[in-house]
Amino acid sequence: MPRGVARDHDEKRAALRKGAARYFARHGYDRASMTGAARECGVSKALIYHYYDSKEDLLFDILQSHLSELSESVEAAREDALAGLIHAILAAYADADAEHKLQLDALATLPPDMQKPLLDLQRGLVGIMSDALKAENPALTGDRLRAATMSVFGILNWFYMWNRPGKGLSRAEYADLATDFVRGGLVAL
Repeated sequence: MPRGVARDHDEKRAALRKGAARYFARHGYDRASMTGAARECGVSKALIYHYYDSKEDLLFDILQSHLSELSESVEAAREDALAGLIHAILAAYADADAEHKLQLDALATLPPDMQKPLLDLQRGLVGIMSDALKAENPALTGDRLRAATMSVFGILNWFYMWNRPGKGLSRAEYADLATDFVRGGLVAL
């Protein structure tokens, strides 16, 4: 008779995703092993393989979970215009530095069929930000709108690299600064 799903199945998967994301981000996904991920998570390699068939499946689950949560946050803030989107994105990035680093560094290592749904989520995020920028400056179109949109993500995506929690601006203060910076730049375009 097959075993049922444990009551804490989702919590265990979330803990494995979090620990493995930290390990993969710190060591580089291409150099990381499932043995190392298990050690980081404080579990056996067999337990990780109980939840994931492969390292690729684990990476996909990390990225899919991260991008889905980010998409939900951004979608909920869509009506709050540019400032709301920037705050939502930076808030969603909180405590997700490892996942974010993997999104930037390791997504392309997945096979095309695994990349596609993740890239679709990214495109949705880019579309929402593009719409917000267009609402701020209706004259912005085409390649210039795309470049402006990607520039905003550039401003937001690297916050985790230089920010030291407890020093300098808080995440919310940086969101305010980034909003002012983007709005000022949009006026010049």
